[in-house]
Formats: sequence, structure tokens, C-alpha cells
Amino acid sequence: MNHTNTQEDANRKAKPVAPKVKELIERAKSLILATVDAEGTPNSSYAPFVQVGNTLYILVSFMARHTKNLADGRKTSVMFIEDESATKQIYARERLTIEAATSQIERDSETWNTVVAKLKENHGKVVDVIAEMKDFILIALQPVKGSYVNGFGSAYFVDENLEIIEHRNDVNHQSK
Repeated sequence: MNHTNTQEDANRKAKPVAPKVKELIERAKSLILATVDAEGTPNSSYAPFVQVGNTLYILVSFMARHTKNLADGRKTSVMFIEDESATKQIYARERLTIEAATSQIERDSETWNTVVAKLKENHGKVVDVIAEMKDFILIALQPVKGSYVNGFGSAYFVDENLEIIEHRNDVNHQSK
């Protein structure tokens, strides 16, 4: 049996699943962050979030390494991923990865007040407490581009509006 033909057959049989980017975000209460510091050292973490329009907002403390990286406007990646317990195939978990531009929101501005109220609505009264702490800042994560995967042969490019722009069918998997 020719392994190349088997791989090509598998690629043809893998049909993309309809993308559900917005639904994946709506199911999440927190997002996974990847940041880098001034020396290029990576750091991963998570933060509860809210979405207003296409912008994601997080209220984070300077006691966390990722906050300085975010406040300094360094490259940031955000990920949403299906819970392991809900997936049928661990290698094909639904996921969205976004490159994001960051900006700090001024305390007590209209945006601050609107977003903090939405954070409280979504995450509870604890937001009242942490929003008053001076080491907490509000960061806007503005999507630039990304990718969405929801199964084998079902990967897509995503734009800054979190809309699917193209199926990533131009690269076939290679095997030994």
C-alpha cells in the first residue's frame, strides 16, 4: 500500500466542520495568555475576560508577570480551547488562537466603568474588590489575526473581526 496515497485519501475525506468562533468565545469565562518580557522570555497565564464588540478586556494585577508584559505593549497571543473533558479527540480540540494588540484603559474612564460593570455582571462581586486595588489595571486585547481549528482538516484563518476569512486547506500534512 502506498502511504502517500493513503495520506491523500485521508486529506480528501477530512471535511471541514462549520466554524463556530463566536460560540467558543461565548462559552469561555477566561482566556489563556502568552506574553514575552523585555528579554524575550515567554510567559503563559490566564485571566477572566469580557468581550465588548471585538475587543477582549482583562483586569489584571501587576503582581502577575504577564501584566507588565501586557502594559508594555509587547506581542501577545490569546487562546480559547475546548475543555479536555468535552472533546471527542484530544488531538483535534476546538481552539482559537489570536494575535492581539494591547492597550491599557485609563482608570475611571467611560470605557473602564463600562467594562468593569460587565466584568462584575459576568464574574461576580469579587470584581468590585479587585477593581479598587491600585495594582489592578484594565487591558484591552484587540485582535489582529488568528487561526481557528475545530477538527482534522478543519482549520481556518481568522481576521481582526474574529471572522473566518479562509479555510487553511493549502498545506497538506506530511508523513515520513
